[in-house]
Parts: sequence; C-alpha cells; structure tokens
Amino acid sequence: MARIAPLSGFPEWLPAERVVEQEVLDTVRRVFELHGFAGIETRAVEPLEQMLRKGEIDKEVYVLRRLHADEGEPDAGLGLHFDLTVPFARYVLQNAGHLEFPFRRYQIQKVWRGERPQEGRFREFTQADIDIVDRDTLAFHHEVEVALVMAEVFRELPIPPAVILVNNRKLAEGFFLGAGASDAAAALRAIDKLDKIGAAKVGALLESDAGLSADGAQKCLALATIRSADTSFVEQVRALGVEHPLLDEGLEELAAVIAAAQARMPGAVVADLKIARGLDYYTGTVYETQLVGYEAVGSVCSGGRYDALASDGKATYPGVGISLGVSRLVSVLLGKGLVQASRSVPTAVLVAVSSDESRAASEDVAAALRSRGISTEVAPSAAKFGKQIRHADRRGIPYVWFTADDGTHSVKDIRSGEQVDADPASWAPPADDLRPTVTLVAGPVSAGTDSEESTS
Repeated sequence: MARIAPLSGFPEWLPAERVVEQEVLDTVRRVFELHGFAGIETRAVEPLEQMLRKGEIDKEVYVLRRLHADEGEPDAGLGLHFDLTVPFARYVLQNAGHLEFPFRRYQIQKVWRGERPQEGRFREFTQADIDIVDRDTLAFHHEVEVALVMAEVFRELPIPPAVILVNNRKLAEGFFLGAGASDAAAALRAIDKLDKIGAAKVGALLESDAGLSADGAQKCLALATIRSADTSFVEQVRALGVEHPLLDEGLEELAAVIAAAQARMPGAVVADLKIARGLDYYTGTVYETQLVGYEAVGSVCSGGRYDALASDGKATYPGVGISLGVSRLVSVLLGKGLVQASRSVPTAVLVAVSSDESRAASEDVAAALRSRGISTEVAPSAAKFGKQIRHADRRGIPYVWFTADDGTHSVKDIRSGEQVDADPASWAPPADDLRPTVTLVAGPVSAGTDSEESTS
C-alpha cells in the first residue's frame, strides 16, 4: 500500500497533542461559562452573499457544491463559514424572538479558509468565541468585559504570558481622514499588513490606494508605532498634529477601555495603534493578542465591536466579541515545545489479568474504580505481569492493579516501584494522576513566522 501523505492545512493531533488541545478547550469552556456565556453551535455553511460582503475574504471561502450536480443545476450559493461572527449575526436575527438581550454566547467550532498553509495557519481550524449582543444599543463596558474574560482564559492556561493589544477603528479611521486619506477603509487594510510586508510597502499602499500624500502616509505610519499600557497614548497621538471629530471619539473610547482594564487586570490589555483588523464589519474597539516572546507568530486571539453586522430593518443588534484561534495556539505550544502532557491516555489504572479465567474478576475491579470516576482499563491479555507492566508503561498509565488468589488487592505505581495494599471501593490515585495534566516547560524563545490567522 502506498504511503499516505498528510493533507496540508488540516491539522490532526497525536493522542498526547490532543490532550494539550483538550486542556485548552476545557479551560476556555469553563471560564466562558463562569462568566455566564451560553454555548451554541451554528451550521457549517452560510449564504455566499452574506459572507462576501464582510471584508477581504472572498478568495478564501470554500464553496459548497455537489460532486455529481446535474448539468444546468443552479449553484447552491453556499460556502463553509470562515469565522464564527458572521454565522452568529445570522443566528441572532433568526432567533431574536427567542433570545434574552443582552445575549451572551460562546461558540467553539471548526471554521475553514482556503489560504496557503504555513506555521500556525490552517485551512481547517478550531475557534473559541465569546460575543455579547444587544438590541439597538450596546453598553460600552462590554468592550472591556470581553477582553478581560479572554485575559482570564490566558491566565488559567499553562502558556507563556499573553498580552491583548487594543485599538479603536474610530480612532484609526478618524486619524486617516484627518491626515488626508480619500479612502479610510483602504488605509485600514494597508496598516493591517504592516507586520507582513513592512513599512515601506505599506507607505506606498497608503499613497496609491488610500489617496494620502507622502507626509500623510508618514503620519499614519507614525501612529502605528504608538503602544502604551496606560492612557499616555492620547498625548502621543495629539502630538502628531492630526485632527478629526471621529479621531476624538475614538481616543476617548480607547482611553476608557485601557483605564478600566488597568484597574481590573493591570498589564493584561495594552493600547497598540497598529492594530487594524482587516474585516470591514468592525466599528469600534478591536483586539489582537500576542504571546510574550513569540510575537512573530502573530495574533492568537482577536475580535472587536460591530454595530451594523446584524439588522432586520426594524432593529439593529450591535455586538462585541473576541475569538481565540485554538488550533493556532495549540500549534505554537506544540511546535515550540512549550508544553507537555503527563500522559497520552486518560487511563490512570491498568488492571492486570492473571489468567483468562480470572478476567471477570479484573473487570469487576475496573468497574468499581470507574464508578468513582477513575479512568481504568483491563490488560488486553493474561501475559506475564512484567509484560503487562511494560504495556502500561508504554501507554503512560501510572498504576497497575493486581488481585491475588486469596482475593486481596494491591496497586503499583510503576514510576516509583512502590506497591501498596488497596481496596477497589476506596482507593484513589493522587489528584495530579487522576487525569492527564498539561504543564508549561522551559523552551527556547524562537518565534519565526510572519503568518497570521485572523479570527473572529
């Protein structure tokens, strides 16, 4: 049989790697629910006309078609969703009569993008989103809240420190317009490419696509260098000499976000005026997130406020959300050797089998342990005990259980060699051994990719 080649851009984790991914997913779900977010799942496809008007994404959408469509059969007009925000907006409109606003939801689901795979950038990947949506108006404090909820996720995970970088689209657009841009959206898209193509090429785009003069383009590039953990960025922006009412509004809003975040969780949220976000539906605060020491990997979490994404003509449903690129984060953790799982299987105990005739007794022990929440399996064969212990060791199972001919029991920690008497009705492993754990390990800081998986 020919060797099966991997399919680029569609990650599949080995069992120990899947333990790491599951730790991320479990932590995300626990923190989201702790803050009152309700879980939903939306369909995998959305109408193309809805997806293709949300920003520069049309070249990356996978279209849904039947393989054996009849000649002349009309196109279904459907594509696999490229994020979870557009489907969520449709979900809100479709179910508004059944939802209580402000509606707080989390969603952990696969998304698809037909782009060139590279480190941390996939064609199929998992995202974990939270959004808060209200009817007609959305309280500003939610823009602080979603950032701090995600900061709490990062604090709970065994990962390097993470910093959520924040900007405001009103600030950016107002500055570009005040600097002389004829197309503020084009200027936003150009600045969003700064890390990928560099200042010189972005400056050229600002002149050619956004209509800025050379001086105006340089002021926009200067704006993108401003970064502050406090509200001092306001004075730095003012010093550039650009004025516009929308800029004033954006500065006020961003300063409020930074001040509130600093009061609650100092250092977790930082103003970075380079952050633009390429999707057109963002209207206020925007977020991106970097792992400290691994900034070149790009953003692992992003999102923002959107005021006009969902509207039925009678009511508008503004929202704010932030999305964790789970697959990207896991690929960084694994690729850089930053974390390790204690074992690759959930099993804490292997029950040895002394003979085929006694297998039922071993199964009884396993059932008793499982009834108390201890993951247990029975040895596959009545081989010599040494072979059964080696089987447990290869699978990473820490304990082997033995039943003597007289009906007494003992359990052996095969890592230390210690063996003690035990009762299936009461014995339990230490808490750290009950299930696989994931820990942060010392590793080289060697981020080295310019890829970026845009999320939310």
